[in-house]
Amino acid sequence: MQGRELRRDFDDAGKLVLRLTVGVLVLLHGIAKVRHGLGGMPGMLQQAGLPGVLAYGAYIGEVLAPLLMIAGAWTRVSALLVAINMLFAIGLAHAHQIFTLGPQGGWAIELQGLMLFGAVAVALLGAGRFSIGRLMRGDGVVD
Repeated sequence: MQGRELRRDFDDAGKLVLRLTVGVLVLLHGIAKVRHGLGGMPGMLQQAGLPGVLAYGAYIGEVLAPLLMIAGAWTRVSALLVAINMLFAIGLAHAHQIFTLGPQGGWAIELQGLMLFGAVAVALLGAGRFSIGRLMRGDGVVD
């Protein structure tokens, strides 16, 4: 039985590391937007035929959602919000690079890909035991 508990601890620690990594990487971009504004995002959205006001959703997808993901509260929903945010970012600003390699041979949008697929993984895996969400519920159910 100890082996199973140890494996569970490792699984939950892995979920924590993934949540922290993706959450911090995305949050740093959000902090830059809070400090310096949205830049050309409203214009990019308008060029794509979408309302420019949707650019303010970046604050949800790059500040609020990563903070919740880092804490492990409403983790699956917050991770989905980050993934949607990254789909918009890739579609609007990086679509021309999707099938491109960078100068060192890596994927040209590897950071954006890491954030997108990391968020999808967090949404599928949930928070794990080392999360605020579990502590708030106290029922052992993990989101």
